[in-house]
Amino acid sequence: MILTVTNIWRFYRDGFRAMTWGRVLWAIILLKLFIMFVILKLFFFPDFIRESSGGLDEDDFVSRELIERRAPGN
Repeated sequence: MILTVTNIWRFYRDGFRAMTWGRVLWAIILLKLFIMFVILKLFFFPDFIRESSGGLDEDDFVSRELIERRAPGN
């Protein structure tokens, strides 16, 4: 098992070392992921639960909203 994992690790390590564009492409991928998950979350997805809880604990707010918004007839 350990030999298999070691061989897989060496395969990928040697492959990434041999790539000429590898580091540039990984830098672009990591930059795009950073923009998507950090920058966009900060500016476009506010913390709605904290703002709307109105003094309640966040878990109480969520449970109250789930109970009030349940499907009619249940």
